Amino acid sequence: MIDHARIASAFAHARDYDGQARVQRDVAEALADRIAALPLPPQPRVLEFGCGTGFLTQALIARGIGGRWQVTDLAPAMVERCKTRVGETPERRFATLDGEYGAPADGPFDLVCSSLALQWFDDGPAALARMAGWLAPGGHCLVTTLGAGTFPEWRAAHAAEGLEPGTPAFPTIAAFAALPGVTVTTALHAERHADARGFLHALKDIGAGTARGSHRPLPPAALRSVMRRFEAAGAIATYEVVTCHLQRAT
Repeated sequence: MIDHARIASAFAHARDYDGQARVQRDVAEALADRIAALPLPPQPRVLEFGCGTGFLTQALIARGIGGRWQVTDLAPAMVERCKTRVGETPERRFATLDGEYGAPADGPFDLVCSSLALQWFDDGPAALARMAGWLAPGGHCLVTTLGAGTFPEWRAAHAAEGLEPGTPAFPTIAAFAALPGVTVTTALHAERHADARGFLHALKDIGAGTARGSHRPLPPAALRSVMRRFEAAGAIATYEVVTCHLQRAT
């Protein structure tokens, strides 16, 4: 199982998240466009989980999504940073919530949404199926997450040395596609880094450097060999972004 306390701590200490999270910002903007095109009620009841510093929250506000909001994250520090970014109002409330194992204080919701948080769950597809139960009739659950094809270049650099990376085992597209009534789309986002150290530092700076629990850090010499191979291939890190859309019947 994923250590949720470690994940929350890592994101709480991600001081340069906004400066480094370029892909995350682009993904949030694209998701906001899709949500803005949904036939939501004039004053929807909205739950956002994994709000982070507020990329998606801000993008939805900019697109005129009003209504009654509950904005949540596993890390209290991220909730506060999001609140600082967009402001709290009587109709926009903030709370700490474990989106996988907790339950929101209100509901049902016309929209449940999240951008790049579900990959930190123990079982993302099962969590999505559970969240569908939080929807009002006709409600939408629309989220982005990372798929198993994320960071193939980093994985390949390890494989060439006969090693396993500490990158989490993100769910496959097929695991999401198996959910009843789901629509799944994918997109690749490639990010070039100056070198392997820059890639690793960028992950740490956005709080995403937490290795899977069973991984043991590589000896320095082995890590240097992996880093050289990664750099020789162009120091490119590709994100496989999976978008899942579920709608409850009216």
